[in-house]
Amino acid sequence: MKAGFVFLVLGYVLSQFYRAFLAVLAPELQALPGVGAEDLARASGLWFLVFALAQIPIGVALDQVGPRLTSAVLLGIGGAGGAAVLALAQGPMAINLAMMLIGLGCAPVLMASYYIFARVYPPAVFGTLAGLVIGIGSIGNIVSALPLAWAVTAFGWRETIWALAVITLAVATAIALVLPDLPRQPDSGAEGTGARGSLLDLLRMRALWFVLPMLLVAYAPSAGLRGLWVGPYLEEVFGALPTDIGQATLVMGLAMIAGSFAYGPLDRLLGSRKWGVFGGNLLGLCCLVVLVLRPAGDYWGSVALLAAVGFFGASFPAIMAHGRSFVPPHLLGRGVTLLNLFSIGGVGLLQMVSGRVHAAAGGAGSGAYQALFLFFAAALATGLVIYFFSEDRRP
Repeated sequence: MKAGFVFLVLGYVLSQFYRAFLAVLAPELQALPGVGAEDLARASGLWFLVFALAQIPIGVALDQVGPRLTSAVLLGIGGAGGAAVLALAQGPMAINLAMMLIGLGCAPVLMASYYIFARVYPPAVFGTLAGLVIGIGSIGNIVSALPLAWAVTAFGWRETIWALAVITLAVATAIALVLPDLPRQPDSGAEGTGARGSLLDLLRMRALWFVLPMLLVAYAPSAGLRGLWVGPYLEEVFGALPTDIGQATLVMGLAMIAGSFAYGPLDRLLGSRKWGVFGGNLLGLCCLVVLVLRPAGDYWGSVALLAAVGFFGASFPAIMAHGRSFVPPHLLGRGVTLLNLFSIGGVGLLQMVSGRVHAAAGGAGSGAYQALFLFFAAALATGLVIYFFSEDRRP
């Protein structure tokens, strides 16, 4: 299990890489015919939407087939195949198709890890282990920053993406060969009554109604800004060079890793699964408000605020632990993937809308990014208001 889990985490490193690499590739891709900032926002949003929509069948597959084949097959076909399509892309349609395939390929790897945690380890350490995987996997976020910029400069962007396709296929193959299968979980009620469970059972749980909206908006600002907008923002407003953008995205990526590790044990330190999430995201909202008020402030001040948004927006594992505490054992696979659907689906929806917000605000200059920051701040504030009324759970 340990050796197989290493490759599963490597798969999640690739997932983190692919959701963020367009920020660095944006100047290269916009040189292709018919490709603009709104096209890349759409492509980035499609990655997250396909990733999210795949969660429901993946949840069933985790319960019925197991994490090994579910993650290996999708990562190999979708992840490696999508990277190959992107390496051959000549316009926006191919970029959209590539990002959709890559989103499908990356969709199962984190949930396969969480499924194993939920089956094998005590519930009290779920949040810590979930944060650990996010933190390690966020190395992909780092690699998609300055190291990717160096590789693109040294070898060309198409050659770099071809190399990534080969690496993705190799990781998928290793998961299939090394990760062992878990015994199939009986599809019975939590009390052993033989009652069958379904996704509808989860959606009927009132406790989740206040957690799911928070998942919908908590990760979207940091993922959207780091995954696409930080590069164009720094280039257009401050005249940043590609290496400057690489450094800034590296700083934001490191902050997101630190945030993942910080949120992991926070529930046990506070004795609450709710209030650490609420307080951290409230601080992230404050950072977004400052960016709204000063979109064209000094360069490093803006980078620091973006990094803080990334740090406080890394609450995904903590919210997952909160939501997972309401899920019965016989619905673990469908439960964790439903929670992930809302998180990643929220990123996809908000990312696609963010392209329209940016375009409607002029499509360039500090005013367009002021509207963008306001959009993300309003979404996060709405989620916090709903989450305030959620039921707390002690770890």
